[in-house]
Amino acid sequence: MYMPVATSAIQRGGLPTDSGDSVVALDQVPRWNDADQVLGFETSFSSSHFPDPLASPSRADSGDGSESVSKFPVDDEVNSKIYLWRGNPWNLEVDAVVNSTNENMDEAHSSPGLHDAAGPGLAEECATLGGCRTGMAKVTKAYDLPARKIFHTVGPKYAIKYHNAAENALSHCYRSCLELLVENGLQSIAMGCIYTEAKNYPREPAAHVAIRTVRRFLEKQKNNIIAVVFCTVSTTDTEIYKRLLPLYFPRDKHEEQVALSKLPADVGDENGETISDERKIRIKPLPKRIVSRPPEFPADHPVSDVGLVSRNSSHLDSFLDPAFMSMIKDPDQRRMEQWEKTAEAQRGWNCAKLIGYGDLGGPSLSAAEEYSLHSRYLSKANSLNLSEIAEMKIVYRGGVDSEGHPVMVVVGAHFLLRCLDLERFVLYVVKEFEPLIQKPFSIVYFHSAASLQMQPDLGWMRRLQQILGRKHQRNLHAIYVLHPTFGLKAAVFGLQMFVDSVVQY
Repeated sequence: MYMPVATSAIQRGGLPTDSGDSVVALDQVPRWNDADQVLGFETSFSSSHFPDPLASPSRADSGDGSESVSKFPVDDEVNSKIYLWRGNPWNLEVDAVVNSTNENMDEAHSSPGLHDAAGPGLAEECATLGGCRTGMAKVTKAYDLPARKIFHTVGPKYAIKYHNAAENALSHCYRSCLELLVENGLQSIAMGCIYTEAKNYPREPAAHVAIRTVRRFLEKQKNNIIAVVFCTVSTTDTEIYKRLLPLYFPRDKHEEQVALSKLPADVGDENGETISDERKIRIKPLPKRIVSRPPEFPADHPVSDVGLVSRNSSHLDSFLDPAFMSMIKDPDQRRMEQWEKTAEAQRGWNCAKLIGYGDLGGPSLSAAEEYSLHSRYLSKANSLNLSEIAEMKIVYRGGVDSEGHPVMVVVGAHFLLRCLDLERFVLYVVKEFEPLIQKPFSIVYFHSAASLQMQPDLGWMRRLQQILGRKHQRNLHAIYVLHPTFGLKAAVFGLQMFVDSVVQY
């Protein structure tokens, strides 16, 4: 049971005079920028074996002439919210106190004495919260404590090779508690040292993280918080805080200026977190476009060549896949459009089917949809053994053409439709074409004796073209057809409506 005590029973800046179960009001705790607080700290520096960082010569006094802008300037409003208390935080009459615990939030690994002071109800509520992750915080009732809430947080284990990760996790602990304070509409908080000795965190580096994180948070939320009390229970921690608080909460211009030489090289970002250049996301800009005069063409220059030069001069086409710049429609909307187009095609005349070309009127795919379709087929093809298709020698790699482009050979006579699984054949084609379509290539098609075999219709071939993707169309240099028949020539005219290539006989 907590009992309030008179102000005279408390030594300002020291421990309660009774057994420690008395309630200490916030106005009885020494404020950081109080005049007697400053004098008290100056006396403690002179009698302590810990040197005052502000007492040693600064870089400004060393004669190098360098001047810097303080990253932590004097801010009287922020300083007025900082308190330093030697004692347990749960003795203080504040809105919230912080409990340093483990992932399971059990009593054995919590701040010593807190569960005894709060009563058995605290452990029962902690058991219902499902634990807490490192760097995060959870809130419970305060039960028998004078505070209104308890914030439970899990500090990191320290290892020198994971120094930056440990610093950021510890910074998250303090910031999570302060965020909970604001979210719950509370205004004062007492925080002990979250970095426990059991987790091997060095005391002074941890204090740097704690103090600078609180400073950065108060700079943003000074209107929502009236008090942050740093609580220590050992002489070592008390002296560390006395030495480090002037670095991050200078009370005058002298402390601000002298602190420039005492702050660590890395004081974190706007939240107090450590900055790691290796973990930054690097986004390289596109190469700068050289502005030049548009090319001039003579009047007798072929129109097709002018268009080709214009297309090849596109700046972004050299660096970006069109699929990357496209937007995929909502799947339900896309499926509905396909149904409507299919129904419309069935109601009308399909000239392609009447002349034996198959269904050429299906819905077209966007660049992103073709890319997604190609990726799915390629992934499936790489996971299957398609050796029986390869042995049929329908499609295989050849040499190079007269211009040095790699050649893919297609033998029509080997395309035995009755003995072929078309789905596995498509997978094989996607797998074989993938290395070629990354740059310009050619196709050599042997039509000898192919007319004696059953052939797939042009609708199926159009589907195969969609699966191969637009990169296949863009890099297809030429199709060379050997021994074409009249029927094939007629079919090619239909294909030219969908394939942007040069077909030579």
